[in-house]
Amino acid sequence: MLEPVVTVAKALEDYRPIVGDEPIQELRALAEPLRGARVLNINATPFGGGVAEMLSALVPLMNDVGLAAEWRVITGSVEFFSVTKAMHNSLQGMAIDWTADMERTWLIYNDINAELFAESYDFVIVHDPQPAGLLEGVLRRNGHRPAGTWLWRCHLDTSNARPEVWDFILPFVRLYQGAIFTRKEYVNGDLSGGPPVFTILPAIDPLSSKNRKVSPDIVKGVLLQCGIDPTRPIVCQVSRFDPWKDPLGVIDVYREVKEEVPELQLVIAGVMANDDPEGWEYCQRTLHYAGEDEDIHVLSNLSEIAVGAFEVGALQQAASVVIQKSIREGFGLTVAEAMWKGTPVVGGNCGGIRLQIRDGDTGFLVSSPEDCAARIITLLQNPDLAKRMGRAGRESVRRKFLIPRLLRDHLSLYASLVAEKADFGASVPAHDKERLTLAIS
Repeated sequence: MLEPVVTVAKALEDYRPIVGDEPIQELRALAEPLRGARVLNINATPFGGGVAEMLSALVPLMNDVGLAAEWRVITGSVEFFSVTKAMHNSLQGMAIDWTADMERTWLIYNDINAELFAESYDFVIVHDPQPAGLLEGVLRRNGHRPAGTWLWRCHLDTSNARPEVWDFILPFVRLYQGAIFTRKEYVNGDLSGGPPVFTILPAIDPLSSKNRKVSPDIVKGVLLQCGIDPTRPIVCQVSRFDPWKDPLGVIDVYREVKEEVPELQLVIAGVMANDDPEGWEYCQRTLHYAGEDEDIHVLSNLSEIAVGAFEVGALQQAASVVIQKSIREGFGLTVAEAMWKGTPVVGGNCGGIRLQIRDGDTGFLVSSPEDCAARIITLLQNPDLAKRMGRAGRESVRRKFLIPRLLRDHLSLYASLVAEKADFGASVPAHDKERLTLAIS
């Protein structure tokens, strides 16, 4: 069987003081007709990156409201994950040398994982390109479509995908009964007669160890542990180490700002994930580019001073300004994380960052290194503006980008699919099938 990911139990009731009574009541009502439905999320890694962070909250909350939710990860080799990283880059528009051998590696490991798929579910959500061939493998093995509804959840912006990779993956995507994107604009064309497209925005968990507010003394302790001076201004970027996050460009911006603000410190922090072998290489490039500047701190879960989710959250809270200087970005949960902490954010004017920041109100959007540096200087030199922007950003996240809203969107989608599908409940007990049909119809 595919490897299960064990999650920590969460209670929807704990979110009531944050989101209010009405959203909690709405979620209970949405979940009741779906009680007992089996839901499986499948992705490539149990940690590192936004997908894993969302699933670590979404899955236990689904269970708390009465669904039977699971999370499993695929198996793969370094070669496979190197191929899928290349796919990831190509689907976001990067020119790569895509070969028949790479296609063969992807197909082999999707077949291996299809052989490990053994149970029946009412909803199966397959995340991103790594396991996108899973359904085709199950169909071919069984000779018929498995029970339940299979959805492909693409967290990437494929609008400018390279045709050689998009054309390769498209036949596998067409087999799904639905495709979920962050924005409809992220879809490459119209999927050429493929499944219906749904849109769901990502969200953060305000009660995770990364996003809980901690005391100034604890924040100070984290800074000192990382060799950062808590009395001087800090600019921070949190992200994976890859070219789309532009860590080298972040250092260029820091150097420009430092000419105006000599006491400035830069923190670049990220988590290495097991599905991203390119990450270590890009981290090394970032360290090399930083040189001997003692005010640049490049940190990860694998660095000499290891930082995990809690430390990353403290760094976001401590920063004078958080930046997310992405070149292309499906969403960028780190933007919402920083805004939730009341820290002003300067983000690249691209993709999902535009969905989160109202320029000049909840943050700044920038399109060039010079513009990024100028906005950082403005915030560092105008603390009242930084505080106002931080407060506006936090309220925007509270209303739009917290995990109860993500749960609502999933429950609403499942309910709509139940209403359209007479054979829903293939793995739900008989008494639940009747109630589900009556409640939704």
